Amino acid sequence: MPILSTVGLSKYFGGIKALHKLDMVVEEGQIHGLIGPNGAGKTTFFNMVSGLLPLTEGKIYFNSVDISNIPAEDINKMGISRTFQAGKLVPNMTVLDNVMSGMYNYAGVNPIKLFFLKPFTLRAQEEEIKQQALKTLKFIGMSDSAERWASELVWVERQLVQIARALVTKPKLLMLDEPTSGMGIEESKKVEGIIRQVRDMGITVIVISHDVKLVVNLSDWVTALNFGEKISEGTPQQIQNDSKVLEAYLGEEKK
Repeated sequence: MPILSTVGLSKYFGGIKALHKLDMVVEEGQIHGLIGPNGAGKTTFFNMVSGLLPLTEGKIYFNSVDISNIPAEDINKMGISRTFQAGKLVPNMTVLDNVMSGMYNYAGVNPIKLFFLKPFTLRAQEEEIKQQALKTLKFIGMSDSAERWASELVWVERQLVQIARALVTKPKLLMLDEPTSGMGIEESKKVEGIIRQVRDMGITVIVISHDVKLVVNLSDWVTALNFGEKISEGTPQQIQNDSKVLEAYLGEEKK
């Protein structure tokens, strides 16, 4: 069954078609790869699905519910979480607090109110959030870094904390934007293993990556974009041999 589908999904910035009439189906329980060169529309797609960008045209359905143009916080509460390519963390907060922050909207908690209450009492709800965050940090192999400042983290660690923050809400759909960007071979393998474990937990995953090898190794199904339009989709093996995909990446058709 599809967990996410789009019909004629479009986003235009003036005369620029960042995404144009995209029809796409993501099956529940799969890892779905989304590839394409710079400017293909991949991150624009994530921004619309997560509610950060309004649609120009089309529809987005999550578990058959129309989520087109509803607020980002409501989409998150429905079970969609994401990471950002830029590795966004709050630098003057600890790793643990950054991960806990992913739960505040989901649990309906006001973090400012909790901050002022903390010297006097540790609310049961905050303790529950803390334990869930610690459990998630352990899952990604960073439990020893819980009290470190986010500003101290190297790039690879920032990406892992982002994944933990997205996972802490136990989403139904996890969207990862370049999760292995800037990583070496061994670090990338670690993230690949985490993504597979996430899928095995029953969470559907969409992965954006410029690393075609990563997508081929991980994905059950792949969609390829170029200049805002879908140019191909299929199994990883089919995508590897598609002349349109090779042309988009290499600038020339496969001989």
